Amino acid sequence: MRSIQTKKIKIVNNETLIVAVDIGKAANVGYCRCPNGIDTKPFSFHNDGHGLKYLWEKITQMKNAHNLKEIVIGFEPTGPYGEPLVHYLRKKKVKLVQVNPMHTKRVKELQGNSPNKTDQKDPKVIADIVGLGHALTVILPEGSAAELRRLTHARERAMKRRIALFSQLQDLVFVIFPEFSQVFKDVKTKSAMYILKHCPTPEDIVKYKIKDLAVTLRKVSRGRLGEERAGELYAAAKTSVGIKEGRRSILFEIREILSAIETTECFIAEVEKEMSHYLKDIPYSRFVLSIKGIGEITAAGLIGEVGDFREYNTIPEVLKLAGFDLFEISSGKHKGQRRISKRGRSLMRKLLYFVAINTVRKGGIMHEYYHGCLERGMLKMKALIAVARKLLGIMFALVRDHSEYIEDYIVEQELKKAA
Repeated sequence: MRSIQTKKIKIVNNETLIVAVDIGKAANVGYCRCPNGIDTKPFSFHNDGHGLKYLWEKITQMKNAHNLKEIVIGFEPTGPYGEPLVHYLRKKKVKLVQVNPMHTKRVKELQGNSPNKTDQKDPKVIADIVGLGHALTVILPEGSAAELRRLTHARERAMKRRIALFSQLQDLVFVIFPEFSQVFKDVKTKSAMYILKHCPTPEDIVKYKIKDLAVTLRKVSRGRLGEERAGELYAAAKTSVGIKEGRRSILFEIREILSAIETTECFIAEVEKEMSHYLKDIPYSRFVLSIKGIGEITAAGLIGEVGDFREYNTIPEVLKLAGFDLFEISSGKHKGQRRISKRGRSLMRKLLYFVAINTVRKGGIMHEYYHGCLERGMLKMKALIAVARKLLGIMFALVRDHSEYIEDYIVEQELKKAA
């Protein structure tokens, strides 16, 4: 039977030079340690071409002076500040690993039994963790997968901007036309946006005849709204208690927000178009798309977050990347509940959560599995997380086996045997 557990690989031996880097915005702090305990004092270098060249010279000198064959470089994930360094070092003959900041925080007290945190101490702590074998391999997306990761993050930032803009818009509209939200429950609809753009004040709406207003609404909503909604809007405008003082300035800002929303939505559409384009360059994307309930944008986002499913050997590795690995806190007679660690890529968990919602609906591929979890006493949220974990495992298996998803696979196999 083949083991599916994550294997711990020892990356440090008697011929390995450990290099640790504490990454900063303008300057980094490096540190080198040999297997026999000989080390360098922590040294600073800038986050530019000269600084990175200086780091490599220090590493090379240390390696040659002690006749070492391998180099392992560890660092904490620090967002954009570490990317130039990582992409510079990936072209060298080194093993890149990253250390969980939570581990650094806890291990640092072993040095001198002190919680002291300095730029001189942190790289030594990182080196300790790498030496103990608790670092994670760095897998950087390349080619189209790298483009998908950037586009996925750009889309997520734009979505957050749009949410913030709609929130600001609702607040401003409430001041000048409080009754508007009673007529249009959702300001994000095309009809509501059209009214706010062309007649944002109650006085502007009252100037219309109800029949003309109904024709406009019917046209904008493509027949979904008509005279009834027009009458409600007209009545609300006629009795509105919205303020009039300072209203011109509020209208000025509303116009700017509406323009910003339109620009953001165009940008999101362009990003999604680019994501679909790059997704076609991923050879195994069709296996992920074969799962009913996963669309192009979601598949592109998941591949961008993972980097490359083929770089992972086991399902637990991918679950850990997403922060979907389970843990519990039990002691003595106390039995803790199993929870997900959430120590992974948050956007990846978000995408999988929405996929889970799509697949548990009636007719979805996970509908029966989800209700089976509920019947066993699971809460709805935990059941959805269980579905998300299972879906991620299915994706990994499909890519690994170069297979497309077959619904009711077991039933089909039994029918073939019966035939």
